[in-house]
Formats: sequence, C-alpha cells, structure tokens
Amino acid sequence: MKNLGLVRVGAAVPDLKVANTEYNKERILELVRDAEKKGAGFLVFPELCITGYTCGDLFYQEHLYQSQLAALEEILAATKELSVTVILGCYLRLENNLYNCAALIQRGSIRGAVPKMFLPNSKEYYEARWFASGVDLARNLKTITLFGKEVPFGNLIFTDQEADLSVAMEICEDLWLPVSPGSQLALNGAHIIFNTSASNDTVGKADYRRNLVTVESAKSNCGYVYTSAGVTESTTDVVFSGHSIIAENGIVLAESQRFTRESAVYYSEIDFQRLRFERSQNHNLNHCAATFGQREKFQKIQIDPVKLVEPSDTLYRHYDKNPFVPEDNAQVSQRCGEIFSLQAAGLAKRIQHSHSKKSVVGISGGLDSTLALLVCAYTHKLIGRPADDIVAITMPGFGTTGKTYNNALTIMKLLGAEVREISIKDAVNQHFGDIGHDPSVHDVTYENSQARERTQILMDTANKEGGLVVGTGDLSEMALGWCTYNGDHMSMYGVNASVPKTLVRFVVKWVMENKLSGPNEDPNFSSDNALLKKTLQDILDTPISPELLPPDPNGNIAQKTEESVGPYILHDFFIYYTIRYGMEPEKLLFTAKNAFAGEYDEEFIKKWMATFYRRFFTQQFKRSCVPDGPKVGSVSLSPRGDWRMPSDADAAIWMK
Repeated sequence: MKNLGLVRVGAAVPDLKVANTEYNKERILELVRDAEKKGAGFLVFPELCITGYTCGDLFYQEHLYQSQLAALEEILAATKELSVTVILGCYLRLENNLYNCAALIQRGSIRGAVPKMFLPNSKEYYEARWFASGVDLARNLKTITLFGKEVPFGNLIFTDQEADLSVAMEICEDLWLPVSPGSQLALNGAHIIFNTSASNDTVGKADYRRNLVTVESAKSNCGYVYTSAGVTESTTDVVFSGHSIIAENGIVLAESQRFTRESAVYYSEIDFQRLRFERSQNHNLNHCAATFGQREKFQKIQIDPVKLVEPSDTLYRHYDKNPFVPEDNAQVSQRCGEIFSLQAAGLAKRIQHSHSKKSVVGISGGLDSTLALLVCAYTHKLIGRPADDIVAITMPGFGTTGKTYNNALTIMKLLGAEVREISIKDAVNQHFGDIGHDPSVHDVTYENSQARERTQILMDTANKEGGLVVGTGDLSEMALGWCTYNGDHMSMYGVNASVPKTLVRFVVKWVMENKLSGPNEDPNFSSDNALLKKTLQDILDTPISPELLPPDPNGNIAQKTEESVGPYILHDFFIYYTIRYGMEPEKLLFTAKNAFAGEYDEEFIKKWMATFYRRFFTQQFKRSCVPDGPKVGSVSLSPRGDWRMPSDADAAIWMK
C-alpha cells in the first residue's frame, strides 16, 4: 500500500448519561464501529467519557470505579479485531490516589495511559477534590498493571515506525498552560497531539479555545485533535457544548457544530508527511527541544501499524482548488489589501534608495502589467511623486490585438502616467534581417525577439530618464519559466514576483472594489474611477496571452497561454502543494483528483502535471538570476530567499 502520509482522525462527542457506564459504553462502541467503517486511523473521545466528567463525589464510589473498569474491559474486547486506534478518557486508582487519564487502545489492548498533569481547581472547576496531578507520578512510575497486563504509563509518545508517524496525548487543562505537555511532546517528535477534554462553554470561550488549538498546532508544527464533552453532561452549574476541533499547522480542518444533542464524530485527514516536511525546515525546533524538551522524561512506545489513507479513498479533508486565495470573501479582501500594500512598500523603498526619477513599466493590456501599473500608481502617491513620473510604454507587435492595445492606452491615461507608444515591428524586422531569420517562420526566435526588443526599449528608456524598470512577471510564470530569458524575464524590480497568476486577478479586483468604488473609494486614484473599473473588468475577461503570434483572421488573440501550458488554476495548485507542502507526485495527483473531482479527470491532471514537472526543472536557470522583488506570501521562488535549486537538476524520478 502506498503511504500518502495522510491519516484519517475522528473527534467523537458521544451522547451519555452521567454515571451510567453501561449506557456510555454502548454509545462509545457505536461511534468506534462508525469510525472503523469510515476508515479512520484514530478516534478520540472526551475526558472521563465512560463515566461522564461531571460525576462529582461519585468518583469516590467503588461501584462506579469497578463499573468503569468493566466497561473499559468490554471496550477492549470489542475493538480486538478493529483497525481503528481509540483514545478515550477514564480514571485509574494508583498508589492510593485517583488519576484522570487518557488511554490509547489498539486491537484490544491498552498500549499506554497518560495522566492529566495540571488540574483546574478554581471558579467552576474543582478537580483536585477527586484527582491527583500526574506530574510526580509520571516522573517515577513508568508502567502500571491493568487487567493483568503491564501498561506503559506517564509521559508517552506512541510511534508507528512503518508509517514514520508519532502521536501523543494530553488532557484538557494541560493545553491551557504557558508550557503545555503537548508542546513538549511535539518537541520530542509527536506529529499529532490528541486532547481528551471536558471544557464547559461560556460566552466567547469557544473562540478562545479555537485560538488555543490553532496556535498550538502552528507553533509546534503539529496536528491537533481536540474533543470535548457534550450537552448530555450534568448541567447543575455549567453547560458543555461538545466543541471539537481538528487543526494542522495553524489551520482548522474540521470543527464541530456545538450543542448538538446526538452522538457525533467529526472527521478529517491530517497530513503528517507535510508536518515532517515543515519540521525539517524549522531547525529551531531542535534547538528548542534541546533547551525545553526534557527528553529524558519521555517514553517512546512502539505501536502496530496505523490505518492510513489509501489512494482509492475519498477525503473528508478539503484541499482548496485555489490554495493561494482564501475561500472566505472577507479574508480575500484583507489578503489582497495586504499584498497590494506589500508590493507598494517594496517598490517605494527601491525607488527612494536608488534615487530613481521615473518608474518605467511596459503595458500590454494584460493582467500582470495592469497590476504592476496599479502598484506604480499607488506607490507614487505614497511617496509624493506625481503620476506622470511613471513612464508607461505600450509596444505593439505582430500579435497585438485592438482590444489589448486600447485597454493599455486607456488605463495608462486614466492613471495619469506619461504615455508612450513605441512599435517594435520595424526594429524586430530589422533584427530578423540582421540574424537571417525568416519572419514567416513563427518559432521561438520569432517570439523571443519581440520580447527582448521590448525589454531593450524599457531598459534604455530607464537609462535615458534616470529611472527604474518595474517588472510585471508573476510567480506562476517564474515557476513554469513562461517568460523569455533576458526578455520579460528581466527588470530592475519585480513587484509581482511572488504573486501567482490565480491571485493576480483577485488583487486587481480588490483595487476595483476598494480603490475605485465602495465606501473606501479613493476619488483621486484616477481621473475617472468608473471608466478605469470598467476597463479593468474587460482586462480580467481577456484570455491570458503573450501576444507574440499574429491574431486570427477575425483579429482576436490566437496565442492563448493556457492552451499551451495548461490551466493556471492547476499549475498554481501544483506549485503551492509542491513548494509549500513538499508533496510527492503520487500524493499530488491524489490530492488534485480529490480537489478537482467533477471538473478535471485523472488523465487531464496527469498531462499537465507532467508539463509542470518538466518545465519546473528545465526552467530553473531563469529563476537563478531573477531581479529583486517582494515576498508577499508563504511561497516564493527567489534564489536569494526561499528556493535554491541547481539549474541542471534532473526531473526523471518525478516524471516517472
């Protein structure tokens, strides 16, 4: 079976009756069987779920304690033939004290028990009335005897060596401390932390709890599965909501609907392969572990192979088709505003530092050059430079269509730039004659000669004006090498360098909705905001093209980029999950098939994946010498920053 590095986890919130261990055992087993059918690798239950968390002084009753043990033994027997690994809350009597514990059960055996280290004992909580802290006991007691078998006890990390996956447990309050057991467990190798909890709800507490889980998973580069007691706990003084959260590296993958009155399990998949990738890049984790990890106190327990996600499975987890763009509209607006500000701040610094008198930018009427011009216009406002210090040059060539030409002229004029039109046709034809190229042969020489002529015009104009050439190329073009070496590949500062193609259009749309219209409209952004907005929409609706080949007989764009290299939404998906997650080809295909189900079939995705890998490897030489430009997101291909790769690396094993 192929190890995709994904494990399905479930956060269970069972219906229960306080102190009714028989009833609770049956509800637990119902959810365990459901998890088995759904292919879960792990299923975690709330704190003290066999008895209920709110038993109070009944915890002292021998009858309740023995009934709980009997129920636990029956749960072990019922899970003997199941592949799902179960984590649940129970309490154990050890050395004359009661301890609130979490037990990990695999194939009918308790593979380890972890005591709660920190007991809440103020306001509505008074756990120290019944239970003892596990801190001292875990330090001195390494095993206990349960049902006649020796069971590891204390600070435990469970490892599936075959999958290279380690997991651990902490209990409720442990998470809420400045230095949590979970963070130490992660420092010592646990990829996923499971938290059996019983956290009551008050106004605003769910938001705080969600933030705790999210931040813990982010700073520890781990998966975090948190499940809490539900509404069927006692409501004598407090109410529980069954708040459950599955998070990974700062992202919430799944979250429960609070206050449901029936048993429920919330599923997602945790990408532990991605977590290993993240940790391998975060060298400070090892330094932190050496300083704060207290490695000597943790026991490593080998467990049987865990049930993993298989290539034939359908995921519960949602992988964004457009991972560079948030799905929430409010987040999209905030993200695009930040990107636009980062681009402008980077350009402003470069203009001021280089004492550039002018910003020189080539305008094609396409999306990338449009965003670059908008950034220039905003930057000049920021630093108090007049708009006509922007020298905007449109350079019609053999493939320029009337639509893009007119849109280019319109936006340049509306933004107040100095408009220059310089046709490249005569110069390129002269060049063809000089090098002996037949202009009727529309090959790479025909195309690249035009791109390089345009770059020469921009560079020489910048020299003449004491200016700076602002680059227009984006991250997606850089990844695919879809640019002419020493042509549009080159500039003096590339403002779009880490903005992928799928995100460029959203940033342009953000300008339309926030600078040119709406409550925050800047009336001085252009001479006619309404017309500029209309023109930008027309640009958004225009097919992406370098316009280096002649138009079709009707004067329309003949050379459409996505027909040559494939859909940018696919390539940006490949870029993000390859660079940001370190996904291998088979897993990337599996993930893409799930994300684009019903839109693209497997053969279509594989075709463009092959194009992606081939171009990504062969075109590295272009990325090795790109101009400066601001990093705006978590993915960058700058050779001075995030991505250092030899230009002669071989893609054979990826292609295979």
